[in-house]
Amino acid sequence: MNEEQLARREFLSRLSRASLSALACGGNKVWGDELEHPESRADSCILIWLAGGMAAPDTFDPKRYLPFQKGLQVDQILSTFPSIDTAVDHLKISKGLEEIASVMDRGTLIRSAVQPDLGHILHSRHQYHWHTGYVPPLTVAAPHIGAWMAKVLGPKNPVIPPFINIGQRLEGVGEKEELKAFTTGGFLGMEFGPMNLPFPQDAVKSVQPPQGMEPGRFANRYRHYQRLIDASPNREMMSSFQQESMLRSMDAAHRLLQSKEKRAFDLTLEPQESFRKYDTGRFGQGCLLARRLVEEGARFVEVTTEYVPFLHWDTHENGHLTVDRLKKEIDGPIAQLIRDLESRNLLDRTLVVIASEFSRDMMIEGRPGSNAKDQSRAKTDRLQEMKHYGLHRHFTGGTSVLMFGGGVKKGALYGKTADERPLLAVENPISVEDLHATIFTAMGMSPKTAFEVEKRPFFATKDGKGKAVLDLFS
Repeated sequence: MNEEQLARREFLSRLSRASLSALACGGNKVWGDELEHPESRADSCILIWLAGGMAAPDTFDPKRYLPFQKGLQVDQILSTFPSIDTAVDHLKISKGLEEIASVMDRGTLIRSAVQPDLGHILHSRHQYHWHTGYVPPLTVAAPHIGAWMAKVLGPKNPVIPPFINIGQRLEGVGEKEELKAFTTGGFLGMEFGPMNLPFPQDAVKSVQPPQGMEPGRFANRYRHYQRLIDASPNREMMSSFQQESMLRSMDAAHRLLQSKEKRAFDLTLEPQESFRKYDTGRFGQGCLLARRLVEEGARFVEVTTEYVPFLHWDTHENGHLTVDRLKKEIDGPIAQLIRDLESRNLLDRTLVVIASEFSRDMMIEGRPGSNAKDQSRAKTDRLQEMKHYGLHRHFTGGTSVLMFGGGVKKGALYGKTADERPLLAVENPISVEDLHATIFTAMGMSPKTAFEVEKRPFFATKDGKGKAVLDLFS
């Protein structure tokens, strides 16, 4: 077993122990009754997750461009796409994102998000960190930011699950255990975990009773489930809070199956002209599903391009052609989502965040001085073939986040990365904790929110120290 496999096993082992600890403690007591929440700027949040490490120099932060040329030295390459104009004067993004460029006047582009160098298991650890605000392993199972909103803010519509995850399979693909580690309610309980919809076109099946089961039979399952909990030999491992949380989850599912709002899950009900604007595949359909769910009162929705090792944005080789394909999948749907929310008078009260776990560089792994393992499959000093052309190394020193709605400024640019390698954030760096604090603040939730776990507070942002970047708001 190699060093990386050992590190992954230890990571999962500690997370498993953390989950058992959380089950035992419940974590339902609010820490500090005098906490004041900010006035909300948004009622719903959509996280567009470009999983695998979106290369900022080839998307939202274009640098000096050199086209493919056999024999070209790779250390000269910063961007493999030229820049294009946007709807905002003097703000350029990368070729292939023309539709997003046309709506840039509705949002704020952050070019100075930074992540720590976490060494082993870069993707799983960075995705866990980004989604929870905590670096694993931990003694407590940290909740996903969507779970925090589901718990603290509650459902916007009591019928629609407050936290919905679209597009990520958790079974049978890649590092499924690590993905499950943050795609949960953590110590808050399964009641506040996500409703997982890996295939948007099949989402309607999730709000229908199993084939052949009458609604009354489904209702009976709630009572049977209660009896199973009472008879379980592992009952002592679960607090009364956790037991009640699972039962409330069953009750919420029963209400949804009987509601008119379940129509939002059925993409066949979308007019064909509208459906075609989103239909670039699972991701595009996921953006459409997110819009339909927010219209019906979803609180937090994540839509992902899906993380599978060495696929999609995880460009360890053939990066240019892969990103060219991915741009065709994301460009139209993201722009159409913004236009649709705006035309339905929902954008002002919906915060849309487009992010990834880190950026990429042609030469540097992690950041200057990092000892992180280089996983590039296109190691060469000079371009020999097209698969060598692209940004293949993880880079944590500066990346981009795009935000729309939810009170953020329109047509704004925040932060800056260096124009030459290393492309570090050189103006107004924003940490994951401060980015989360900004998101929570927009949603009307204090970044200092905490619950008592193991007789001490566990905060929504690490140690309660995340600070909202108020300059991002109008």
